[in-house]
Amino acid sequence: MLKIEDTILEYISKEFLTEEDLEITYNTPLISSGIVDSFAMVSLKRFLENRYNISIPNEKATPEAFDSIQKIEALMQTLMKK
Repeated sequence: MLKIEDTILEYISKEFLTEEDLEITYNTPLISSGIVDSFAMVSLKRFLENRYNISIPNEKATPEAFDSIQKIEALMQTLMKK
């Protein structure tokens, strides 16, 4: 099984990046750079909830929490410990 951050990177690369886009890293700003917009964030949230069988509360699904793969992974680790 892929690590959480690798799963997120793969999903974002497949769903939101075009061939012209630069490659992203775990620290690339996603929302503040425009790679992920509000609709994409909702799609990513649903993907993660389905993939890991968890619920991400709306108050935790903030632009700040979803602004990098590293931040999303940290949020996921916190939620999966509960």
